[in-house]
Amino acid sequence: MKTEMQKKILWIGLTLMLASSLPMSAQDAKKDSTYKKWWVGSTLWLLGNFDKTNNPEYFQLNVGYRITPKDIISFRFKRSIYSWPIGIPFSSSSFDAPGENYPGHARILAPTIGYQRFWWKGAYVSVQALNAFEKYMDKNGKKIGNGYTLYVDSYLGYQFKFFKNRFFFEPAIGISYWPIRTNVPASFKAVEQKWNNYFIQPGFDFGFNF
Repeated sequence: MKTEMQKKILWIGLTLMLASSLPMSAQDAKKDSTYKKWWVGSTLWLLGNFDKTNNPEYFQLNVGYRITPKDIISFRFKRSIYSWPIGIPFSSSSFDAPGENYPGHARILAPTIGYQRFWWKGAYVSVQALNAFEKYMDKNGKKIGNGYTLYVDSYLGYQFKFFKNRFFFEPAIGISYWPIRTNVPASFKAVEQKWNNYFIQPGFDFGFNF
């Protein structure tokens, strides 16, 4: 989900951010008469599924509840596959390079709990605990093991509102860190051991308030 497809997603996200900075900029939730308690959404990373070379089969559903106008708790469910060490830096030439990919791939199901805090207009910080239950497959598609990884994702971003706060878009920059990673097959661990257990990435969430 990197290389050319990532560049396309970045350009789409930047275009939406610039467009939303016009008359539809974010407002203080306390002054917004259209304030809603619940929201559902997803992410522009879904566009990565159009990458025929490295299709991640990515799916993400976000559901959030506003405890107060500035404090939000959320539940996210993610599903994807990946065949390279996640610690490879964004847009690195090592991505998909000979000898850098796993000898197979991993499938993950990841329920996620998060907290988001708005501190100035649409600016926010958030933290998410992503519980990835992983199934490791070899090159022939045969299962070789199950594992678990805890990802702690932190973001700094800004929420832009559209159509009287009916829709929103949240460009952000964040870091994903995995302090717990268990039962990784030896053949996979041999490939990923030279990379860090963190990854800096942009976020492009969007949603619908109700």
